[in-house]
Amino acid sequence: MTSALHPPASGGDSVTAHVTAHRYRPVSTHLAIAPPVSVVIPAMNEAENLPYVFKTLPEWIHEVVLVDGNSTDATVEVAREMWPGVKVVRQRGRGKGDALITGFAACTGDIIVMVDADGSADGSEIVSYVSALVSGADFAKGSRFANGGGTDDMTLVRRLGNRVLCAIVNRKFGARYTDLCYGYNAFWRHCLDRIDLDCTGFEVETLMNIRVVKAGLKVQEIPSHEYLRIHGTSNLRAVRDGLRVLKVILRERSNRRALRRRGGRSPLLHTVSGEPR
Repeated sequence: MTSALHPPASGGDSVTAHVTAHRYRPVSTHLAIAPPVSVVIPAMNEAENLPYVFKTLPEWIHEVVLVDGNSTDATVEVAREMWPGVKVVRQRGRGKGDALITGFAACTGDIIVMVDADGSADGSEIVSYVSALVSGADFAKGSRFANGGGTDDMTLVRRLGNRVLCAIVNRKFGARYTDLCYGYNAFWRHCLDRIDLDCTGFEVETLMNIRVVKAGLKVQEIPSHEYLRIHGTSNLRAVRDGLRVLKVILRERSNRRALRRRGGRSPLLHTVSGEPR
């Protein structure tokens, strides 16, 4: 893995230099060069929200992968109008986990960023995620409760539930998360081989957060602000989804115990947010 350009040894390598220069693009004055970044956007009937989502995405992104969940509105047409080079793939399955797994498989970038299609995430924050990854992190995890983060879209019940579930994961898996159920994350594509996603629903975000810990990957939390959904209504249900998240936590905990009984070693994370444990 590299994030630096290497000049050609001679003039005969100009073609190679051109390909490399196309692959690694300048991002900002603070982050001069970055590997190709793929942004995955799961969407179902989000035609009204997509213009706001695409307007915040940095122009240096390598590709946008829109995972269409069989939309009945103009979601696909709007996406193509807003980002002419968008890669549209049809979702396999029905849940958010299915959508993300489908999108990840279609990505060609070295870095993958997950962004919701409801307008709640600010695409300009992507530079912070990429900066963390090229600085050494394996997984850049968005947090609404880290210093500098925030949320405009969380009820008291959801806030309390997220805090309790986050505390359970931290205690049971040795993590130091400040937020658990948030879908704005970024990671190196090779991480997918380590976390082996097999979750179909909304709780896929929690599963990813647990498995990066179990895989011993280096995680850095990124302060992020969650805005209100612009149009439409959310499919989230606090109690129902909270129970599904808890079920994932208990299942992953049981798997870890089974590994120990077999004499295996559980590869717990040694560094979370860059701090030694």
